[in-house]
Amino acid sequence: MATESASSDFASGNPAKPTDGLSAATGEKLRAADLGRKAADTVDQARSSVAAGLSTAAGALEDSTDEGGRRTRRAAQATAKALSRGADYLRDNSVRDMAGDAMDVVKNNPGFALFGAIALGFLLGRAFSSRN
Repeated sequence: MATESASSDFASGNPAKPTDGLSAATGEKLRAADLGRKAADTVDQARSSVAAGLSTAAGALEDSTDEGGRRTRRAAQATAKALSRGADYLRDNSVRDMAGDAMDVVKNNPGFALFGAIALGFLLGRAFSSRN
């Protein structure tokens, strides 16, 4: 029976081309690669604004340290330094570099990465759940 449909396709002038599936797969792969490039470009563009925001937050924390006690001042300064390092990291590294660094962290600390993924999933689930 399968040969009858194949021969009828051939007889009707519409033989199945073996490259049709390959062309479709190649097209999908190219579209996925293009989508990946666009996503990386978008993240690259957002990096500088996020870095600027972190720098602003670091400056605001440093300015507010004059108002608090000694412990609060130390905690605020440590947070400001961490935010500043984060801003510098975002400015100095490409998306590819950051993805590589993230993979290294996951490989070196799989338990911590798993816990972080679970916590992030929980928080995102809570944030996007409807409360009707």
